[in-house]
Amino acid sequence: MATENDAPPVPPKLKSSPSNTSLRSSSSVAPSGYLSSWFHLGILSSEWDIFWFSTALKLLLFPSYRSTDFEVHRNWLAITHTLPISKWYYDTTSEWTLDYPPFFAYFEKLMSIPASFIDPKMVDLENLNYDSWSIIAYQRSTVIITELVLGVVLLKFIRGSVEPPIQRIISASIFLHPGFLIVDHIHFQYNGFMYGILLWSILLARNGNKLGSGILFAILLNFKHIYMYLAPAYFVYLLRSFCLSPTGQVHVKNFLSLANAVIAVFVVSLGPFALMGQIPQLLSRLFPFTRGLNHAYWAPNFWALVTAADRVLLKYAQITGLNISINESGVASTSRGLVGDTVFAVLPNVKPIHTFIITVGFQLVCVMMFFDAV
Repeated sequence: MATENDAPPVPPKLKSSPSNTSLRSSSSVAPSGYLSSWFHLGILSSEWDIFWFSTALKLLLFPSYRSTDFEVHRNWLAITHTLPISKWYYDTTSEWTLDYPPFFAYFEKLMSIPASFIDPKMVDLENLNYDSWSIIAYQRSTVIITELVLGVVLLKFIRGSVEPPIQRIISASIFLHPGFLIVDHIHFQYNGFMYGILLWSILLARNGNKLGSGILFAILLNFKHIYMYLAPAYFVYLLRSFCLSPTGQVHVKNFLSLANAVIAVFVVSLGPFALMGQIPQLLSRLFPFTRGLNHAYWAPNFWALVTAADRVLLKYAQITGLNISINESGVASTSRGLVGDTVFAVLPNVKPIHTFIITVGFQLVCVMMFFDAV
């Protein structure tokens, strides 16, 4: 992420604080001019070739394998289309309950409108595991269309790059990344769309619009809360580059502008549920700790290694007759792919508060280093 240190040196008498510079740069461009710059990208023939190639490849993947996430998102279309907003985060008709933040729920609601005209069975809440060709084509098409956000942002990175040929290669490698093809267009998710919002936020920061960058990141958090892991770094960056002068003096106007803008985003997202008194229920869906450390086989992380170590120690104790304390409730395999709390047989059990403390500890180390570097 670019900072003021990347800019050419400014004569002392003309030098201004990074926050004031960024504020002027974001407000000096007329809105019409800013918007027009996004619609006049001057797309080259080679860039069109990449677009058409990627689209053709993604269309060919329509009949490919689909994970349970495909039914998850179909069910979310049905929930948001059929039920009033007051029941979105309470519905348990399907095991695939709504567990993304409100902006993604609003996004599903928007997509459910054309879906109801194309095939009403798509948005039938009781029509579980519906897998007709209409729902396959519709949902996979929405991934391709929403991923255009990523494509446009990558083009903007090229246009503002000091070395367009290199940036063009980087942008093409991101747009055609196998990870997006596998996870979004086969497995089924909307990560390309989310990543496009993230890069858009980074692009605005690079171009000096720190306020816009913060707003977009707040919007992203209300689409998919897993990006909370980036929030401390964003907070430090915006604090140092937009809200504080190089001498550490607080720019009150900038700070209030950023704080009020971010609060406004969260009010739009969470406000309806706060008025209905549903924030505790919403949070229980967003942070389902009862899924355990190893949820349905998709936890290739440190805790999966700890679980494996517990299995090895248990087997060793059973074979050798080692006199150690064994938790009988943890003797059954903890890696059988079921949703639920993980209980160890030999090692101490790990609770949500433990993982929270470990996460915060590692984050603090990185954030402190980043604070000194910005």
